[in-house]
Amino acid sequence: MDVQMAVFHCADGFLKQLMVTKLSQCQYALPLLVPDPDTQQIEFPLWTFRQINKSWKIRNTNNEFISQTQLIYRAQTPMVCFFRFGSVSSSKSQLMNNLINERHNTFFHRNCPGSSRTRVLMDGVVEIAWFCPSGSYDDKFTECVAFCNLHGDAGDQEKQLQILTEMASVNVVLLPRLDRNDRQAAIIQNLYKNRKPLICLLTEDESSVTEMRKGIYKIGLKDRNQSDVSKELRRAINDCLSESSSTFRLEDVSKHSDIRVDEEDDDDGRRGRAAAQQMMSLLKKKDLTKVKESFLPHQGKLWHQWSQKNKELHRPRADETEMDISKKHTEMKKIRELQHESDISEFMKLFIKEMNSNTNHNMFVLQWLRILLDEYTSADLSDLHQKYHEKWSTVLKLKEYHYKPEQLKAEQITLEKMSEELEAATFGLEHIMREIGQIYESCSFVEKNKKYLQSDFSSLPSLAAEMMISGSPLELMDGDAAHVPLVWISAVLDQLIQKLRDQRVFVLSVLGIQSSGKSTMLNAMFGLQFAVSAGRTTRGAFMQLLRVSEKMKTHLRFDYILVVDTGGLRALELTGRSTRHHDNELATFVVGLGNLTLINIFGENPSEMQDILQIVVQAFMRMKKVRLNPSCVFVHQNVLDVTDEERNMEGRRRLQETLDEMTKLAAEDEVCAAECFSDVIAFDVQKDVKYIPQLWEGSPPMAPPNPNYCENIQELKKTIMSRASKSHGMVLNDFKYRIIDLWEALLNERFVFSFRNALEISAYRKLETEYSKWSRSLRSAMMETENKLHNQIENEVIHEVEETDLHRELKKTSEEVEKSMSELFEKDRDADKLIQWKTSFEIKIKYVLENIVRETKRKLNEILQQRDMKKKIDAQRTQHVNTLYEKSKELAFKLRYKTHDEETLKKEFDLFWKQWIRMIIRDTPPIRDIDVMRDVREILSDVYESLPVDHWRESRDIFTVSSYSDYVKLKKPSGITGAFTKVYRSAKEVSHDILSKEDESQIRSLVTDVVQQTDRMIQSFNISEMDYNISCIQLLTDYIMTRVTEHQEGQVNYVFKNEFFMHLVLSICKRANKKITDQHRLFREDNDPVLYLEKKREEYYSIFQKYCHGTTSATIFGEIICEKLKEPIEQSVYKKTARDLADEMRSNCESLNGNRSYLEKHILKTLAEEEDFNKYMNYIHNPREHFKSFIRDEVSRYITDKFSASVLHKMKRNIELLQQKIMEAAYESTKHVQVNRGDAGVSAVGFSVRSVEPPAPTP
Repeated sequence: MDVQMAVFHCADGFLKQLMVTKLSQCQYALPLLVPDPDTQQIEFPLWTFRQINKSWKIRNTNNEFISQTQLIYRAQTPMVCFFRFGSVSSSKSQLMNNLINERHNTFFHRNCPGSSRTRVLMDGVVEIAWFCPSGSYDDKFTECVAFCNLHGDAGDQEKQLQILTEMASVNVVLLPRLDRNDRQAAIIQNLYKNRKPLICLLTEDESSVTEMRKGIYKIGLKDRNQSDVSKELRRAINDCLSESSSTFRLEDVSKHSDIRVDEEDDDDGRRGRAAAQQMMSLLKKKDLTKVKESFLPHQGKLWHQWSQKNKELHRPRADETEMDISKKHTEMKKIRELQHESDISEFMKLFIKEMNSNTNHNMFVLQWLRILLDEYTSADLSDLHQKYHEKWSTVLKLKEYHYKPEQLKAEQITLEKMSEELEAATFGLEHIMREIGQIYESCSFVEKNKKYLQSDFSSLPSLAAEMMISGSPLELMDGDAAHVPLVWISAVLDQLIQKLRDQRVFVLSVLGIQSSGKSTMLNAMFGLQFAVSAGRTTRGAFMQLLRVSEKMKTHLRFDYILVVDTGGLRALELTGRSTRHHDNELATFVVGLGNLTLINIFGENPSEMQDILQIVVQAFMRMKKVRLNPSCVFVHQNVLDVTDEERNMEGRRRLQETLDEMTKLAAEDEVCAAECFSDVIAFDVQKDVKYIPQLWEGSPPMAPPNPNYCENIQELKKTIMSRASKSHGMVLNDFKYRIIDLWEALLNERFVFSFRNALEISAYRKLETEYSKWSRSLRSAMMETENKLHNQIENEVIHEVEETDLHRELKKTSEEVEKSMSELFEKDRDADKLIQWKTSFEIKIKYVLENIVRETKRKLNEILQQRDMKKKIDAQRTQHVNTLYEKSKELAFKLRYKTHDEETLKKEFDLFWKQWIRMIIRDTPPIRDIDVMRDVREILSDVYESLPVDHWRESRDIFTVSSYSDYVKLKKPSGITGAFTKVYRSAKEVSHDILSKEDESQIRSLVTDVVQQTDRMIQSFNISEMDYNISCIQLLTDYIMTRVTEHQEGQVNYVFKNEFFMHLVLSICKRANKKITDQHRLFREDNDPVLYLEKKREEYYSIFQKYCHGTTSATIFGEIICEKLKEPIEQSVYKKTARDLADEMRSNCESLNGNRSYLEKHILKTLAEEEDFNKYMNYIHNPREHFKSFIRDEVSRYITDKFSASVLHKMKRNIELLQQKIMEAAYESTKHVQVNRGDAGVSAVGFSVRSVEPPAPTP
């Protein structure tokens, strides 16, 4: 104890506080009053108690448990003080230990190992310890009681004796036989006369407990059993406490005038406390659940909304357009602007001002702020936790008895609200730093400093970097928003690099279920101060720097260890709020960041962590762009017998088997080469599984720590350091980019994190396959029905389509689908896993059915309306034309003498045209535009939900790849040659050249054939007549999937990765997009009355202009006829010239004047002459396309070469022939009008009849 006190006297305030906090955690007594070795001035080290919490349970009058957690310096408890007068044979400290906890030396005494008879620094020291009840019936005391022990002879320590007797509820005196004239006898006499209870322990007396008068007891110690003495003393103390209402509060010790308080003597500490208290004064009388919303607005709803939008941006829905994505960008920009406009609270202004002051008291400001925030929140948080657990118990009971469902639902809603209140009430230094991070991100986005921010926002990362260097943790992932503030974290790490240089760090990450002891393990291993049982529900990740000593640097290759700690997974208070998705995402992030990850498991059953690790492994397989080299060590805590090697070996074997099996399953799903867990995360089952005994010897809250726990923790630390010594770690800059790359990859992953384990993913994939078949059968049946009904519409058999008709047509197919679904969910071997998705997939199928029925009804009824409108327009075409002419002419004459301004004329005509068109087509629905690629994404995301989201965003054109090696994985070898094949395969995979020429040729043939077949399918859809339907894409996709599956199940030694199917579908559909869109355009041109009338617009506007400018009707009529003839003349000349040239080229063009073999010879000759490798490849892989291209080039070259000599001459001759025919037709029609006295209409009819008569044969 003298050594401990020597260290205590030499330590600064922070080390003293750390020492006392650790002593308290280990259930040892703490120094309360400490005499100065030189001056004997008594010091009360109040500062050292500021971080100590104590928890206990008591029973109320209704026999109900009441849990309490209090900061010990604020707790009101009875105090029992022990003194010794004179020299006695019995140990007072040992007697107190037996009273509080027989199995632990709370107070160090003369019989402890390492003790000595002499004391140098302990005389006059007062130590204090607390007994905390657990609420059980065998508790030694029913309430929290403080026990004080004055070391040395109390007669020589008058000040300490006076202070303690004033504060005590019960005084216990250890006495030898005293003479009446002894000075100490007078002190005892005064204690006897005092109203406070007194218990005298007489070392020379053999009697049992005796109550001399009310509140005064004596107990003999001589030759008595220690256990009996302890029972009697305990009973006497309990009797005294039941009669006394006196309590003591540790903080009140400072009120004594004749002692020195450590906090008041430290100038930096005083200034730090004053600054922290000034900040905390702003929070007074505020509702704790509203404080963060009021004082930290930047991290609230706006930050959560931005985080959600950012995730949606990285995980787009299939039907999202560029406009939707642009809208999200705009919304995110608006949120950042609103964040920037939010006021900075006075609380935050004061904090930033203090942290930027660069004074020595900054560390005290932070520590005092932690202390005062704990004091501010602890009482309310304790009450909220108590209420939450009571409500949770109620919900469990209602679930157990399966009745009163309405009450259960109401209670669950209340529980959820309580959970939100718990989250809102959690307020610590991490939330203040989170607010600073969001202030920085908003300012950085708008590139403008914040109003009322006294310093430039660019200084904020430096503030956080300084805190990290001084040992404070920094939040890496915001657990409430489930998002990493990349801009803020990057800026802080940049500042760290600037201050420390680009140092090497070894990243040690820790992962574990809530309350599995990981924070305690880190604290014991590295002397950290992560909060233990603080009643907080933080779900994020924190990073903390630990400097490597110069001595350790001799065998380590880095300068710092960077510990990444996480909030506990599967937190009880956060159930029902996408915790599985959040936990899986957080675990993947933390394991991916670390050079080494400690997987902390409470007990010997690793099932929860196994499930999470399976998701982590599968996520890593899907994140192919991020280069990771994770490794892990499993730490089993709270193991009963760490020496049972046989049992532990069996546990390790089962662990490895489970992880390997799940990894294989995941590898099959993701088509990866991994065959065991260690292929993805480095792990040696013989060396990387550690067993640690339970932390406590007995049951808390009075249980002392287990010495073996610390020994095993040190062994674990040696293992970690041994692993670390073989690693180069990474520089801080690389760590920054790893965070960025890993988080971007996690944002793009939308599928895997929502599952419990790999078995669930595999079962879901099976369900996806079946769903694809179900939706395909419904769409195929509907397409057949649509074709049938379309024919009936064409034949005018039906005049309206009802949904009931379509449902009736689909009845048989939908019943078959329902039957198939029931069999899958009830009889499949994975039915127990599939059942959780039954309702959602039933809804999906119902939606598909209703959607295709609704769309088919709409489409067919629109076709009916368009048909009727087209017939109506055709029937009234002459009337519409004449009316438009007359209306145009009438309007033109009105404006003839008013204006010649082209802009005015255009406005008047546009207004007239819109009104007229609206009147004609008001009852006709327009034909909608189509977006083929959006429909492709919708089909793929609906039917193949498990496919990674970024494949269609960054897909490759599969027709241009030089090798398909990246798209395949070799099948597992088997048989006698399996081992040799495996070695060969590994070598091939390392060289990234795993396909032979024959394999490449097979795949290329498959792609070519699939392209040709899908082209035929698109032609068979007859889109120009039937119009486009999304079912076309469904059929194409299903056909491609079928062909890919059949191919890889055949006699080939490889299987395709998911990317092959995705990229093949997207490449084919991109290529077919123009063809489908062109056919849809043809359908629109034939069926959309709006387009028909719009074609006439320019024609009528031209007439309108001419009338306005005074042109005669005859002139206008002539111009109309010329305009009408222009296009037909051009087409006629082109076609006639093309036929003439084709005949000429068959005779005169060397490459085209023979048969197919002759043409092929010329193609090969041209290839040899040009020496273009790409053309060779095109000829080999796409001969049909190459033939077409060659013929096209030859024709183009011939026309270019012979244009003046032959082509121009033929065109002129064909024009002259047509001109002659037109002039003859005009002459005859004019003659006919003059003879018959007709008008322009008769002339037009005669002209059109004569102009279409076949020309006379040329001589």
